[in-house]
Amino acid sequence: MKLKKLFGIVGIILLALILIVGGYFAYVLLSWNRIPDNLALDVSQAVNGTMSEADAEGPKTDTPYRIVSWNIGFGAYEDDYGFFMDGGTQSWAWSRERLDVNLRAIAKEMFSHDADIVLAQEVDIDGTRSYHVDERVYLSSEAYPGRVSWQSFAQNYDSPFLFYPITQPHGANKAGLMTFSRFPISSALRRSLPIEDTLMKLVDLDRCYSVNRIPVQDGGELVVYHLHLSAYTSDGTIATEQLRMLLEDMQREYEKGNWCIAGGDFNKDLLGDSVAIFGTDEEFSWAKAIPPETFDGVDIVLVGPLDEENPIPSCRNADGPYHEGQYVLTVDGFMVSPNVRVDASRVIDTAFRYSDHNPVEMDFTLVNN
Repeated sequence: MKLKKLFGIVGIILLALILIVGGYFAYVLLSWNRIPDNLALDVSQAVNGTMSEADAEGPKTDTPYRIVSWNIGFGAYEDDYGFFMDGGTQSWAWSRERLDVNLRAIAKEMFSHDADIVLAQEVDIDGTRSYHVDERVYLSSEAYPGRVSWQSFAQNYDSPFLFYPITQPHGANKAGLMTFSRFPISSALRRSLPIEDTLMKLVDLDRCYSVNRIPVQDGGELVVYHLHLSAYTSDGTIATEQLRMLLEDMQREYEKGNWCIAGGDFNKDLLGDSVAIFGTDEEFSWAKAIPPETFDGVDIVLVGPLDEENPIPSCRNADGPYHEGQYVLTVDGFMVSPNVRVDASRVIDTAFRYSDHNPVEMDFTLVNN
C-alpha cells in the first residue's frame, strides 16, 4: 500500500507539472498576435525650445543634412552586460538606478551629433526587463535642445511573459522604433514585415518598419523608413525577405519623384565580410551578408558605414562583457534612392559603453530629380 501510495503521489505531481507547462505554452500561443499592417502612427512634438522658420519649412535640395541611427538595446546593454539569448547571463537591465543613468547618457549622446533625423531602435515602453520604464520619455526630453522636433513611434515587440531564465524571467515586454525629425513629419505609417511561420515567431516576435513622410520645400517628400529586421530566426533568410519588401516600397516612392532613406538595424553583415575587416575568428548564422540578388530590379543603394583606415564595428555579440577578441561586425546602416547623395557615412565609436550597438551616421544631400 505504501508503494502504491507513493506512486500515486508521484503521478499527481507529474500530472500537475504537465498541466502547468501545458497551460503556460497554451498561454503563450494564445497571447501571440500580430499588430495590424498599414497602421497609422501618431506624430507628436517634443518641445525643448522654439521652432525656427527654417525647420518649419522643411528640408530643401542641394543642402547637406545628417541622419543618425542607434539600437539602444532597451537601455540595458552597458559594456559589462551579456544577454542570455546571445550566450550571456543577464535578462534584465542591471538595476532600475543603472537603467536610469544609462538612458540619460544614451539620450544625450544620441542628440549630440547635430543630426537632422534620429532613429532609435529597441526603445522599451513597458517591460519587465526594463522595470516598466517608458523609455520614450528619456529620449524626448533630450531631443534637439533649444528646438521643437517631431517624433513617431512604431511598436514592433509585444511578448507574452517569458518564464526564462528561471532565476530572473525575461517577462513581458513591449518595445519599438522611435523616429525624431527637426522638420515636420506630415504622416507616419507602420508596415508589418513578413516573419517566420514556425514556433521561432515566439522568439523573434513581431517585426515592422515605419514610413515617415517629411515635406520638402521644393515639392515632393523625403520618405524616411525606419527598420529593425529579424535576428532570432532559424536560418536568417527571413531578414532577406523583409528587406526585399522594403526595397520594393522604396522603389515605388522613388519612381513617384520622392527622396528615400532607410536606416536602422539590418541584422545582416552590411560590410560583406566583417570577420576579415575586424579580425575576429567567429561567425554567427544570422550575421550573413545580404545576397546581391536582393537588389535586383531596384535602384536603391546600400550604405554600410566604414572608415577603411580606422574600421569601427557597429555591433558586438553580447555573450558577456565587452572584451578584446569578442565577435564584432557592422549590422547598422542605411539605404538610399539615387536622388539622395551620400556625402559621408561612419560608425560613431562609443566603445559600446551604453549599448551592444554603436550609433551610425550618414551625411546626405537631396539632389534634384
